[in-house]
Amino acid sequence: MPDDLDRIADLTLAHYNSNAREFWIGTRDHDVRQNTDAFLRHLVGVPPLALLDLGCGPGRDLKTFVDAGHAPVGLDGAERFVTMARAHAGCEVWQQNLLALDLPPARFDGVFANASLFHVPSAELPRVLRQLHATLKPGGVLFTSNPRGNGQEGWQAGRYGAFHDLESWRGFLTTAGFDELEHYYRPPGLPLAQQPWLASVWRRREPG
Repeated sequence: MPDDLDRIADLTLAHYNSNAREFWIGTRDHDVRQNTDAFLRHLVGVPPLALLDLGCGPGRDLKTFVDAGHAPVGLDGAERFVTMARAHAGCEVWQQNLLALDLPPARFDGVFANASLFHVPSAELPRVLRQLHATLKPGGVLFTSNPRGNGQEGWQAGRYGAFHDLESWRGFLTTAGFDELEHYYRPPGLPLAQQPWLASVWRRREPG
């Protein structure tokens, strides 16, 4: 299994590194305010809060959090994205891949995982979610947005992906120690069949 995980991480990150400029051009103007607003309104406290942008890419959303007065840290496994995000957002960005995270305990008020956790194989998702739970402060918030599906998993256009429906996603998150705050489908204003993204917001559950 470790060899398989290394291959999944290496090939997926190679895809992003090879297409970093095209990815930035194609995504920098995407309107994701629905997601950032949903994340920010559930945070507890006043800026600056410590936020982790998990899979930050070139730094589009990092800059949004900086402009909102917060203290975000970016994380991405693709070396070119890390360089781009540091330049664009002007904040700290860690180079780590999602299958080999090394996160400090109880560091963050919120974790923003926009279009990143679907790259985690289902077998590894419980472990990764426990790591995110542990890096959140008590009462911390986790935002997720992933392309939805019916449990299919594998390679697609050079990247590994796992595609969950709402019920299976709820199962993973509740088992990992999170309570659901809200969920919705994107883009807004379209019939469900034309909303390929499932977004959800969760709060770290405390013992007892």
